[in-house]
Amino acid sequence: MKKFLALLLAALLVFTLVACQGTPATPDPTPEPVATPTPEAPPVEPDPDENGEEGFAASDIHVALVAHSPDSILDDGSFNEGAWSGIQRFLSTHGLSADHARFFQPHSADDVARVDLVADAIAAGANIVVLPGFHFIDSSAEMQEMFPDVKFVLLDATPAGGPAANLAAIHYAEEQAGFLAGYAAVMEGYRSLGFMGGIAVPAVVRFGHGFLQGAEHAAESLELEEGEVTVLYYYVGGFAPSPEVATTASAWFTDGVDVIFAAAGGAGFSVISGAEASGGSVIGVDVDQSGAGDVVITSAMKALDVSVYDMLTDFLEGAFRGGRELMFDASVNGIGLPMNTSRFQEFTQAQYDAIFALLANGSIAVNNTVTETPSEANLPLSLVEVTELN
Repeated sequence: MKKFLALLLAALLVFTLVACQGTPATPDPTPEPVATPTPEAPPVEPDPDENGEEGFAASDIHVALVAHSPDSILDDGSFNEGAWSGIQRFLSTHGLSADHARFFQPHSADDVARVDLVADAIAAGANIVVLPGFHFIDSSAEMQEMFPDVKFVLLDATPAGGPAANLAAIHYAEEQAGFLAGYAAVMEGYRSLGFMGGIAVPAVVRFGHGFLQGAEHAAESLELEEGEVTVLYYYVGGFAPSPEVATTASAWFTDGVDVIFAAAGGAGFSVISGAEASGGSVIGVDVDQSGAGDVVITSAMKALDVSVYDMLTDFLEGAFRGGRELMFDASVNGIGLPMNTSRFQEFTQAQYDAIFALLANGSIAVNNTVTETPSEANLPLSLVEVTELN
């Protein structure tokens, strides 16, 4: 009997050990790969909100786009319009009515008026405010402190002292967009070029310096002679349309300039008028300006609409990237030329794709040094002859 009980106890122990180990877990099947669609703009993945905030209901979001001055109109065919397009796409995506977004325009072009206008927008219900342009560098620093419960999206600038947790500072690689414009112009066959910038602020300077470097790269690729490509380089002194800008552009075309890159906001429409009067061509800026006239052969674009749309989506999902500076460049399709609407006769899609890929993978690095004149930046130019008119 004792021997039998001992054998029974041993059997029970073995059974217990096996039962405790359990059945080995069957590994999860390897998930099928999901095809990622080619982004139409920068696919910057949102990080969790540093403040741990939860997402909003879309119906609770109210957006304000605030202009920097009385001259800064909504339908400027440029910066404001690009940002507004992103806002409108957000509203459409989430089935929101038009009253969820408003455009605010100050009565004067100073920081006091800008801060007061933002206060008005917030009092009217705005909980996320889009500030387009460098004019908000100082006032945005004040706004982010005054209204800590409101989110701010600052385009093309960083607040003085840096962004707070409730502000995302968006930047674009304008030097790359300008590079593509200059490269395409020379590859298209133009040899006498012009650059008309608004004011020598960082974004405009980077556009212009990139334009020169793109022209240089094309001249090297085509093995052109030194000085065969020339560029008149000029800042018109503002961003508003004016008869003076149209007259200057017309005179340039009459004197033999083939194409002008107009990185001058609304003043670019005056350059277009000059081209229409004198038979020249124009390269637009910021957004696709092909609809402004047949003289616009292409545009050096920034993904304004998509960057704004992305920031609003982050806010909706509780993943607002406040306290950071975000760069939209070629590596995330943050800049480019609208080849589907460009009016090139010689420059091809294949050539564009090849040069864009070199920018995107870093094989071509464009000097983005900001100086008042190109000569002060020591740009790598040997074939392109630049005449600075300021």
